[in-house]
Amino acid sequence: MTSSMHDGTRTQFDFSSLPNPEARTHTDEVRSDSSASDSEYQHALEVVFDPENTHRRRSSMVTTDNPKLAKRSAERRESTACFVHHLLEKQRRARKGNFPNLEEINEDTKADKSAVTNHVPATNSRLLTKKQLSDMAWGVREFSKRLGSVRLKLRVKTVFLLTKAHDEGLIGYTQEVVEWLLSKDRETPYTVYVEDTLENNHTFDAKSIIAKDPSREGRLKYWNNELCAKHPLTFDFVITLGGDGTLLYASWLFQRIVPPVLSFALGSLGFLTKFDYAGFRETLTSGFKDGVTVSLRLRFEGTVMRSQTKGQNRDLVEELIGEEAENDYTHKPDGSYEILNDIVVDRGPNPTMSAIEIFGDDEHFTTIQADGVCVATPTGSTAYNLAAGGSLCHPENPVVLVTAICAHTLSFRPIILPDTIVLRVGVPYDARTSSWASFDGRKRVELCSGDYVTISASRYPFANIMQQGRRNEDWVNSISRTLNWNSRQRQKSFKEWQVDEEEKEEKKREKRQEEGKEKR
Repeated sequence: MTSSMHDGTRTQFDFSSLPNPEARTHTDEVRSDSSASDSEYQHALEVVFDPENTHRRRSSMVTTDNPKLAKRSAERRESTACFVHHLLEKQRRARKGNFPNLEEINEDTKADKSAVTNHVPATNSRLLTKKQLSDMAWGVREFSKRLGSVRLKLRVKTVFLLTKAHDEGLIGYTQEVVEWLLSKDRETPYTVYVEDTLENNHTFDAKSIIAKDPSREGRLKYWNNELCAKHPLTFDFVITLGGDGTLLYASWLFQRIVPPVLSFALGSLGFLTKFDYAGFRETLTSGFKDGVTVSLRLRFEGTVMRSQTKGQNRDLVEELIGEEAENDYTHKPDGSYEILNDIVVDRGPNPTMSAIEIFGDDEHFTTIQADGVCVATPTGSTAYNLAAGGSLCHPENPVVLVTAICAHTLSFRPIILPDTIVLRVGVPYDARTSSWASFDGRKRVELCSGDYVTISASRYPFANIMQQGRRNEDWVNSISRTLNWNSRQRQKSFKEWQVDEEEKEEKKREKRQEEGKEKR
């Protein structure tokens, strides 16, 4: 793959370590729509670590109960990935060789115990050691910086099209993009996937689209949530038509590896949607032919941990950071979610405020009495975090934003933490009411006494396509346009002010003269 730098120079990426694309497996044949097989996607947008390393968190370390399934999942990750993540993995290995031997340094805390065998590597970010999580976060940040200065030429054959299928006003736009992609004027015979609800939609009229050109037969297909979750590598490229909510939905659909996403603005805000729909033909033609600029957006991995020790005289702080018996695992995972905006723990339908414990790594930070707490990514800083009084944050900052929602104390100020920390937000055993956790505003689960949510940087960043050479400018313009950020009338110079004052005095004199004439 060849990429172009901003200054016109060109750099060549080495794909010599990629497996032979002709060595196709049965899985490759099933997903033959994609231009790249699973083997070509080796070590993709997932950051993989050595299995012999130890893992963190005693109460967060419980993995699947079936070792065979866990091993099979690890093997599948080794054979599936996209070339962007392959480059990320190569960079991680190169960086590892530049560091001195750290074997004598104890990276684990006294509470860390491994519930995972050496033959079953951890698959979740919450299971990584501090050094592993730091290496992963550093690698994603460094690679994102490099991607910002090159154009990636993608071998696009299969396009995933996402729009609000229930919005009749957007179905026409969807039909227009589909017909353009399927047109015989395109050099590449693209295969286009649209949501399965459009198959029998009268406004979309899929049959008439196919009838216009016999070559389109078999190239218009339909996706559902299960296909996105189980076979994300079926798609080479994602196009969204809508607003920021549609882009967040794309992140929700692809809970692991995310194909590069290009978003056209058809919504009301547009923090994340950078391209104007009116020029979609020129944008897509240029992107497919000349390449695109990709920004890796930090995502969080949120895991719900259920208490296995319900009863009297239990202490959540003692269970998570105190002393415990060997192999005493007090909590069990109950679902993990990759989120792009924020994880919110709030009081839900309860009329009273929530009691919430916050832990960072192996420390108890504080106990909050509030309506809730919002833990946001830099991308989500302009969403609920901002409404709750949190800080605006550039999306390339490697941070975690923690903001209380209507805290009972005025002294609780929003805090910004590094992305290498593992947060745990839980409900104490003596809490009067339960709390509710929501993930990007879609999945919502109840947290009972003793339950908590583990939040860490995800090894699956969101590959968002940006306009070439306008990364910082786009973000500043978006908050200025949508929030009227720091908008005010420009201060006049002293000379302009003096002239204005003289004009005011002149008008006053004229008014007095007119009043004097009327009296006479």
